Amino acid sequence: MSTIKERVYLYCKEKNIKIRDFERASDLSNGYISSMRTGFGHGKLNNVLLAFPDLNREWLLYGEGSMLKTIVNDTTQRQCRDNAETVPTTPTAQNEQQPNENTPQRRTLPLIPIDAVAGYNGWDEPGINLIDCTQYEIPDFQAVHADFLIRVSGSSMYPKYSSGDILACRKIDEITFLQWGKIYVIDSRQGAMVKRIFEIDDDPTCISCVSDNEKYPPFKLPKSEIRSLSIVVGAIRLE
Repeated sequence: MSTIKERVYLYCKEKNIKIRDFERASDLSNGYISSMRTGFGHGKLNNVLLAFPDLNREWLLYGEGSMLKTIVNDTTQRQCRDNAETVPTTPTAQNEQQPNENTPQRRTLPLIPIDAVAGYNGWDEPGINLIDCTQYEIPDFQAVHADFLIRVSGSSMYPKYSSGDILACRKIDEITFLQWGKIYVIDSRQGAMVKRIFEIDDDPTCISCVSDNEKYPPFKLPKSEIRSLSIVVGAIRLE
């Protein structure tokens, strides 16, 4: 499967757009695309989609569906009316609800075992078969661009999260800006874990991993041991 970077090049080739013009329109720095290793950060992705509204988000991020969305603008509609062009329809077709471009595309989220997060994020670990994962369609999680779900195991994040809670997570493509104090799913050489992360002023090579449960002491984690990070953007709890 192609990478996000490769799909950007394919889109620019299709639209006859120079990469530097793509970067300028998306408020990206010069050379951003050529130096991209994984993908866009959340804010930069929004800039791209606003600058190029015909670009299909699901195709760009996951290679799913077609490259371009179908957009009918007011000028095209006026031309059709002026030329009296009509499209024959059947009663069935007339009753079918047409998709609204302003409506987010429906996409299910896989429930990933936390010990398989490494494989899901594309590292050199045994992969997981998404077909075997339970799929959930949760519009609120789609609105915050969640990528997958995991189930909490253990009590280290109690009382914020209890064992069995389901967390919605968004993969962080660029580990350059972290929201200190937020809860992340951390995939490291020490294993996968759910922790709050904090900056260590006197040691920029490490982060502090903190549990909400005071029974679990905080610890330092070298940044070099972090293989991927996903921020928690929502949760489901059953009483």
